[in-house]
Amino acid sequence: MSLARPVSPSPCPRAPRMTAAQQPLLREIQILDEYGARRAIHIPAERPLTIFVDKRELVTLMTLGAHPEMLVLGYLRNQRLAATMDDIESITVDWEVDAAAVRTRHGLPDLAGRTARCTVTTGCGQGTVFGDLMSQVDGLALPPPAQARIRQSTLAAMLELMRQQDSIHRKAGSVHGCALFRGSELLMFVEDVGRHNAIDTIAGWMWLNGVSGDDKSFYTTGRLTSEMVMKAAYMGVPIVVSRNGVTQMGHDLATRLGMTLFGRAANKHFLCYTGFERFDSEPLPEPAPVRVVSSIT
Repeated sequence: MSLARPVSPSPCPRAPRMTAAQQPLLREIQILDEYGARRAIHIPAERPLTIFVDKRELVTLMTLGAHPEMLVLGYLRNQRLAATMDDIESITVDWEVDAAAVRTRHGLPDLAGRTARCTVTTGCGQGTVFGDLMSQVDGLALPPPAQARIRQSTLAAMLELMRQQDSIHRKAGSVHGCALFRGSELLMFVEDVGRHNAIDTIAGWMWLNGVSGDDKSFYTTGRLTSEMVMKAAYMGVPIVVSRNGVTQMGHDLATRLGMTLFGRAANKHFLCYTGFERFDSEPLPEPAPVRVVSSIT
């Protein structure tokens, strides 16, 4: 199953050399159901991927491994460990040892110091955020509302496309999905065992292909916590849509950044939590009141 549309942009001239490692995303097992019947079903093939930077162990991610090289690239980008594409010479993923070897051109500045402080996040499988990334968000500038907007009809088209999307979740459950849109056009869709892996994979794809987030919208099945909002902001995406809800810190951070957040979004229903100024509302008609007829005679 392909989890991403064909890449149309040309990779950056200084893009790192990368493998294209693949592993099955689903595994078939036998189960016993409530009727006493044995049958075969599929489950997501979760596996560890340990990232090494210049032979120094950095972190182990639990992942499906749909696009492991993109995941590693986006992880380094979203953790602010690599500043430019020139920093990275190659990314080699070897599933025989469940490892990704990152080779840099000149080392990453103060890698030991920047990874010494670690925060366990709300990510599935307990994600980590290195350094004090939250203090850096005030330097981010998202495009103004006049340049980055979304109509309600566009939002509805996005949600309908995601509803129809062929997915691992539909076959096996237990995964999160993330997608990048330009208008109602789906540019990339990725599923992983954690929403952070999925957003990092999209970030890696954007970075590799020089795709900006200014005119894009980001969709996720996961909740909008502070770290998800922060990663979307680092990707330059001003509009974020979730099938789930938003936390207080996620809401506060989006408000601070001038980002538009939609939550509880499915079918034609949604809640716009922040950034109303980017949203061109096309309200649905109010439902007719329910008429109760008494059966007492």
